[in-house]
Amino acid sequence: MTSLRWFAERTWQAPGWPVAELVRAKGARTVSVVLPALNERETVAGVVGSVRPLLGSLVDELVVADSGSTDDTAEVAARAGARVVHREDVLPDWAPRPGKGEVLWRSLAATGGDVVVFLDSDLVDPDPAFVPALLGPVLTEPGVHLVKGFYRRPLRLETAEIGTGGGRVTELLARPVLSALRPALSGLVQPLGGEYAATRELLESVPFAAGYGVEIGLLLDAEARYGVDALAQVNLGVRKHRNRSLLQLGVMARQILGTALARCGVDAASTELTQFVQVSGEWLPDVTDVLVADRPPMREVLAARG
Repeated sequence: MTSLRWFAERTWQAPGWPVAELVRAKGARTVSVVLPALNERETVAGVVGSVRPLLGSLVDELVVADSGSTDDTAEVAARAGARVVHREDVLPDWAPRPGKGEVLWRSLAATGGDVVVFLDSDLVDPDPAFVPALLGPVLTEPGVHLVKGFYRRPLRLETAEIGTGGGRVTELLARPVLSALRPALSGLVQPLGGEYAATRELLESVPFAAGYGVEIGLLLDAEARYGVDALAQVNLGVRKHRNRSLLQLGVMARQILGTALARCGVDAASTELTQFVQVSGEWLPDVTDVLVADRPPMREVLAARG
C-alpha cells in the first residue's frame, strides 16, 4: 500500500465517535490512560481533568506516571483524581534511566488495560475529545494496533503565540528520515506526537527506547510487526504545549535519530553530542551525553518474574 493510499484509508480528519458507541464497541476490553509527567505541576491537573469524566465507562483507569519530578506534580495529579505511580516503585529491580520512554515502559507494568492511551501531561487547554478520538479506530476497526493523533501545533513564544511552527523536529528530522528509510510511513502527519493509543499486545511485544526515541521506535516496530494497515491516525485539532529551545531540540533529535537508525539496522550507539553556545561573545562547546538504548519487551520482563 502506498503512503497516500494509506493516508486516504486510515486517516480520520473529523473523528466523532459518540462515547456510548465506543463503550459498546469496547465490550469486555479495558482501557488505561497514562500521563507521563516530569515537573508538570502547572498543567497536569488540567489533563487529568479532561479525562476524569470518562472514568467508569470508556476509561477503566487513569494513571500519572511520574518520572522523578522535583516539584509537587505527583501531589497535584493525585488531588485532580489520578492514580500516581513513581517510576522507581515500578520494577524496582531495574535501576531507573532518565527519559520519557523509560517511564512509559514502566507504566505497562503498573496498568492492566487491553488498550493503553498515552497523553503528554504538558498539554495546555486539553480537549476532552482527545481520548475518544484516539480510541475510535482501535476499538472499531479490526486489526488496528496503533492510533496516532495529529494536530496543528502553535509555536508559543514568551510573549506571543504563532499559529504554526511547532513540531520542528518532525519537519526537519523525523519526516525526512521516514521518507528515506521507511517510505510506507510517509503518510503520518505527526510521527513523534505524544498522544496515541495502542493495544497491549503491541506495547508488550516490542522494545521501548528509553528517551525521546520512544515514539518513532514504537511506530517503526508496529509497522515491522503488523504492517502499515495496523496503523491509523486521527485529527485532534490543536495541541498547545511547552515549546523547547533549539539546544534542547538538538539533544531530542539525536535520540530520535539514533532510535530510528537502530530500528533500520544502522549502528547508532549512545554518544556525545557537541553543540555550541555563546558566552561573553565567545562560542564555546557544550557537550551532552546522549543515551540511545532500549528496554526489552515488557512481556519478556514479566515472564522472567514469574
